[in-house]
Amino acid sequence: MSCEIRVLPSSQEVFELAAEEFVRQANEAISKSGRFTVALSGGSTPKALYQLLAEGYATKLRWDRMFFFWGDERHVPPDHPDSNYRMAKEALLSRVPIPEENVFRIPTEDEDASRAAANYEETLRKFFKLKPGEFPRFDLMLLGMGPDGHTASLFPDTAALQEKTRLVAANWVEKFRAHRLTLTLPLINNSACVLFLITGSDKAAALCEVLARDSPADQFPAKLVQPVNGRLIWLLDRTAAAALPPTSIHGYAAS
Repeated sequence: MSCEIRVLPSSQEVFELAAEEFVRQANEAISKSGRFTVALSGGSTPKALYQLLAEGYATKLRWDRMFFFWGDERHVPPDHPDSNYRMAKEALLSRVPIPEENVFRIPTEDEDASRAAANYEETLRKFFKLKPGEFPRFDLMLLGMGPDGHTASLFPDTAALQEKTRLVAANWVEKFRAHRLTLTLPLINNSACVLFLITGSDKAAALCEVLARDSPADQFPAKLVQPVNGRLIWLLDRTAAAALPPTSIHGYAAS
């Protein structure tokens, strides 16, 4: 695993660098394999990236060769205001010429969260043509992080953190009294590249625990994202990185 940490002066510069990285990786993957597979994340930070891709980079991408999945989803219908799919559709997918069959959303309209997770797992198995015991290898896994250190819908002290064999989990999150559908850590860590986008001062304390302290990983699940044979990139704005020691952020690159 190689780890890169970049701190940008503003959130806008984070989005712009993320967009450039997205385009570079997409074009490189399509050149090598004929397609680009990406798992999208939800929340306000990636929304800004999606809008930027639709507005300024649409002509630089081969949308017919790109395939979109989701890293996690709220257990709500796809037209619900809290839906990660709805956000991505409004910010990006409805604004670019991507074939409908290239978009694979999590079927959260199913009232049975475990069944929805199993159905999405089967979708992944079929698309990636997986053999038993194999995990998909996404070209790019986009992730964010909450102020509590969670990523995707892998929240502190939840059962999905212990999942070793499943691709998708219906993770019960007690503080919301609800299930969240999430890709599992073995799948995330099989990605060719994981790209974290972190902005805002409310993330600073958790980010320090994740990147610079010996904190329990089950308390700060983003620490558990460690690609086994891929890149790990953290793009941070200055306010999110405020609590990090200088040795963590100046020219940091480790492998």
